[in-house]
Amino acid sequence: MTATLVRRDGRALGSPLRFTVAGEADAARIDAAWAEIQDEFSAVDRAMSRFRADSELTELHRRGGRRADVSPRLRRAIVTADRAWRRTGGRFDPRVVRALERLGDRAPVQPWSGRPEGAPGAGSVVRRVGRTAGLELDAPVDLGGIGKGLALRWAAARAASRLGSGRSGGSGFLIDAGGDLVARGSVGDEPWALGIEDPAGGGDPVAAVQIGDGGALATSSIRLSRWQAPDGREVHHLIDPATGEPASLGLVAVSVSHPDPAWAEVWSKALFVEGSGGIAALARSRGLAAWWIADDGELSMTPAARARTFWVRTEAIRESATA
Repeated sequence: MTATLVRRDGRALGSPLRFTVAGEADAARIDAAWAEIQDEFSAVDRAMSRFRADSELTELHRRGGRRADVSPRLRRAIVTADRAWRRTGGRFDPRVVRALERLGDRAPVQPWSGRPEGAPGAGSVVRRVGRTAGLELDAPVDLGGIGKGLALRWAAARAASRLGSGRSGGSGFLIDAGGDLVARGSVGDEPWALGIEDPAGGGDPVAAVQIGDGGALATSSIRLSRWQAPDGREVHHLIDPATGEPASLGLVAVSVSHPDPAWAEVWSKALFVEGSGGIAALARSRGLAAWWIADDGELSMTPAARARTFWVRTEAIRESATA
């Protein structure tokens, strides 16, 4: 059965933001859900942006990470980032701000002051978490990626409260924040069909996959966030925490499907940092549905990803025996 699709478009967190609704929802309910989504993304920006002089994160950095009461959103993001650092064995680490600055990606406000920084990666992201809303950091953090994932998680819950979805019935919907997506419900009788983008910039995807109710898809790619460093090198934003340099181990893009959009983001970045030599084994050990494109253009995927893939643009696809 073909479902009617209704879209709303905007921008948030520096990326396009799209809301697609499938089913018979009236315009007032769709607009109410869209307002919830926009409000959630705005709240996340105010809490977590290191590019806003008035954000909570900037204020925490101005205090040199000293113990401070913060909002539930910022606290959840930092605690989740700490958990991600632990679960990924340090492959995901938000304390890459100084590396990004050294490479020329500077926020317009001073990110840290008043206290010497701890050594990045030497200990947990959160130095101390009390029973109240207070927390303390040893180094500045960049919450851009995980913040977007959390925004998608929270926005989907708020939109579902307006539209209903999945087990509660109602209209299926998809929220797309610059290529990171979360799905609720379905499109008629079918799961949502999504494309894995071509990091070379082609108009067509390299593969098409299905994402069911409650699923998410995140991509870490060097297609857009590239620039020339002060020393003349071409660099990108996906930093290997172990070296403080852009990860350069044979990959140009990694996509991960996961039940939660924040963890899809975490694992897409951690797998990218792992590189082409170890990504298959790491993804399989975690049971992840992952797709990756090497710098020679070859598309590979895990068995879990292959089960969700119904079309590929080329036959040059490899399902590794170790994936």
